Amino acid sequence: MHLDDTDRAILNAVQSDFPLAPRPFSAIGEQLGLDEDEVVRRMARLKREGIIRRIGGNFVPEKLGYVSTLCAASVPEDRIETFALAVNEYPGVTHNYIRDNTYNVWFTFIAPSRDAIEESLAEIAKKTGVTRIINLPATRVFKIRAAFNL
Repeated sequence: MHLDDTDRAILNAVQSDFPLAPRPFSAIGEQLGLDEDEVVRRMARLKREGIIRRIGGNFVPEKLGYVSTLCAASVPEDRIETFALAVNEYPGVTHNYIRDNTYNVWFTFIAPSRDAIEESLAEIAKKTGVTRIINLPATRVFKIRAAFNL
């Protein structure tokens, strides 16, 4: 996997200021002196190669009437894949990670209410047999801008 200067310029352009336009890749191309097809082709390759995970909006759940939380589960090593697949079935789960800890699977969950999250966690426990799941709702958010200058 090799990133040339054009790939880097495209990645810098799309990280935080993705154009809200009818043809966003054309707008990016115009900004960088490329044609739309070139931007689309490169973006598709970067996605295939796993450099780009997703393109989409990020919203502040609370401003939309939702709540979010961080959860951690203690999952036996041989059941991690099954557990992660069960967790990922819920549309409010944005991502999950394996960590080197007793609580080895961590995931974020967004839902309309704290009760809805608790109900979903109970369902996950029932489906998977994993009962050691902790719910760690934020009490204060310190948001940072994660943008990488490539």
